[in-house]
Amino acid sequence: MNLTMLLEMAADGFGDRIVIGRREDGLSAVALREAALRGAARIEAAEADAVVYLATNGPAFPVAMFAAAYAGVPLVPLNFRLGAEQLDSLLDKHPRALGIGDVTALPVLERHGMTALSADAWLAATTTGAEPPERFVDNDIPAVIIYTSGTTSAPKGVLLRHGNLTSYVLGTVEYAAAGVEEAALVSVPPYHIAAVANVITNLYAGRRVIVLERFTAEEWLGLVRDQGITNALVVPTMLSRIVDSTADRAIPSLRTLAYGGAPMPGAVINRALALWPHVDFVNAYGLTETSSTVAVLTPEDHREAQAADDPGAQARLSSVGRPVPGVEIQIRDADDRVLMPGQTGRICVRGEQVSAEYAGVGRLVDDDGWFDTRDEGYLDEEGYLFIGGRRDDTIIRGAENIAPAEIEDVLFRHPAVSDAAVVGIPDDEWGHRIAGVVVLREGLEATADELKDFVRGTLRSSKTPDEIVFWPEMPRTETGKLVRRHVVAQFRAERV
Repeated sequence: MNLTMLLEMAADGFGDRIVIGRREDGLSAVALREAALRGAARIEAAEADAVVYLATNGPAFPVAMFAAAYAGVPLVPLNFRLGAEQLDSLLDKHPRALGIGDVTALPVLERHGMTALSADAWLAATTTGAEPPERFVDNDIPAVIIYTSGTTSAPKGVLLRHGNLTSYVLGTVEYAAAGVEEAALVSVPPYHIAAVANVITNLYAGRRVIVLERFTAEEWLGLVRDQGITNALVVPTMLSRIVDSTADRAIPSLRTLAYGGAPMPGAVINRALALWPHVDFVNAYGLTETSSTVAVLTPEDHREAQAADDPGAQARLSSVGRPVPGVEIQIRDADDRVLMPGQTGRICVRGEQVSAEYAGVGRLVDDDGWFDTRDEGYLDEEGYLFIGGRRDDTIIRGAENIAPAEIEDVLFRHPAVSDAAVVGIPDDEWGHRIAGVVVLREGLEATADELKDFVRGTLRSSKTPDEIVFWPEMPRTETGKLVRRHVVAQFRAERV
């Protein structure tokens, strides 16, 4: 099944409904289909073999994605914040692409020999003109190529085929289930898998999608009220800023708030649950390689954890839930043996939505189709998945393996801590020293010794940071992911 079939179903089933943009000037499902068909003709006229998207999020993005699908070429959304050298290396991989970018990006695209249009020009060209001829597309070529963020290494191109993405949609969303009044707010950039997933899932459900291009807590809260947003997606750092905001936090229209992309501090989600008791909270865990979400902690799970006297049920609030339909999850050890509940190991996943395919490399799965996510974690007796962090981030102190996330979670519980990171610094005696970096909340104070004692009161001494320093901000990507290699580099540079 091709992405174009999702759009065809939306246009045929609720064609007049606004599905992209604001109430007053958004695109209906029929208008989106027509724009995508016009866009496909432009892609073919340019003899392009891909569409590079180098712009902020907005209506031009879904038009580009579906136009590329109709034209039978992949969409390649790139991070417009990359440095010139890294961006040039990625653009060099797509010399015959049609480029769509912000005005400032056009010279960069043209320098690489591309036919290039601004996002505004692309949208104007595809949303006006004669009614385009219909076309039928049925292929399973790569629909999207997303380059990983490169927080620990050079970006890799993940190939997501039409079958991967449509499998995810059909397994997790009910067709036309959204009411005509429902609207979703997306606050992630277009080069993130969540941006792709939100376009296609909300379209299939019949829900209008609005994008907040540049996030601030105040803008987010205002847009939720002004546009009657019922569903929203945020990353943990965004939610932390929203619940800390001094602006009006009353958002009566909001029904569902999904979060993911990075570990959620327990203190933040508990404050949000108390602030908006009428909202259904959803924690979603997934990767680019898995076409987005593979496990979900449901609203019912959140409420049960919040109300339960049972510590085990309460602990599930720090899990990412259970697998979505069509996805299997196993925990394996270094020798590839499947582990029992409660045992920590490698998180491996399998299902039709799992791509695990990289440009120039192929699929990285075993003979039975299992993909190693490179995350560590464990499943409890009820099948809830707990994430321990990336294996590459593990701190080895003496002979003990220590997950930074465990220490970070404790630091986040301190009322003065706004952000925290824990990393291993090479040490001749211990292998690693544990270094903590903390950002304090405005107007609050804490000392390094106080925070060490706070950690020691929950975890044993071997997991207490050897050193804690205070920074004004933490190096994170736009989607909230901690760039640990930058933390390590800056920490070590300050001690030279």
